[in-house]
Amino acid sequence: MQFSIIITSYNQREFIKDAVDSALSAAAGAAEVIVVDDASTDGSQELLRTYGEAIRLVCRELNGGAGAARNCGAAVATGDYLVFLDGDDLFFPWAMEVYRSVVERKTPKMILGSMRWFRGDRPAACAPHAPQSVHIVDYPDYMRKDRPFGNSASVLVIDRRAFLRVRGWMQDMFPMDDQDLSIRLGDSGRTVQVLSPDTVQRREHSANTVHDVALFLPRLACMLERERRGEYPGGSMRRFDRYGLLGGLVFFWFKRAFRCGLYGEAVALLLRGWRMLAIAIARRGSSHLTGRRPCETIEI
Repeated sequence: MQFSIIITSYNQREFIKDAVDSALSAAAGAAEVIVVDDASTDGSQELLRTYGEAIRLVCRELNGGAGAARNCGAAVATGDYLVFLDGDDLFFPWAMEVYRSVVERKTPKMILGSMRWFRGDRPAACAPHAPQSVHIVDYPDYMRKDRPFGNSASVLVIDRRAFLRVRGWMQDMFPMDDQDLSIRLGDSGRTVQVLSPDTVQRREHSANTVHDVALFLPRLACMLERERRGEYPGGSMRRFDRYGLLGGLVFFWFKRAFRCGLYGEAVALLLRGWRMLAIAIARRGSSHLTGRRPCETIEI
């Protein structure tokens, strides 16, 4: 078993060293670290070359976007599992040990990590010692997920064969590409959600895409259209599960759009996705009545 850590970056020279250092620290020689620079013009490539053979550096000649860069890294990866990290995020030192413990006991197709936001300089690890146990929820597949999950490329660990089967990241779905990929992997098999400890530190800064709500709404509309066309897996048998996931996204981004004053866009999204939203509400109510899947503890 080997992990391939794939870090992607574009003009993030002020952040990329922290990301790479955190990956090398977490990997501790037990995983390959691939860094894909997406044609940066800010000196990032010169900085990355100073790592020498400690990383596998791929420098793209033309900027193709995050999805293309991640697929480029996956194409040269040799590990059984692909671990993605954005160039402005960081691993906690124990991240790979957490993922390794999950793989050894569960052999999942996908692991959903847990992240903690921070602002400013790279924070020190919040615990004086590495955690001794991992709290998880074990699902038959992603579509059965019944707990909130802050989806991000940086907290996705994916079986490489499953990743290749769905042809990786969709390059035209950014910035909803992480949600799209997760649903395309929705029926691939066992999915383990890590509730604690946190495995990733996500950096908050002015250039975070998540701050630009208007970018997300058309991509979510594309996802709803893809569902209408039957492009997501599972067929009619899994429609309720897919609607539950998509309805949750409709509710989240409707609220974000409304709070930002994008009233017309918010109403249009609600009209397009109200059936999915209704099923998401029903699904959540059902989980409260019948109980969510139980949490398990794995010793590291």
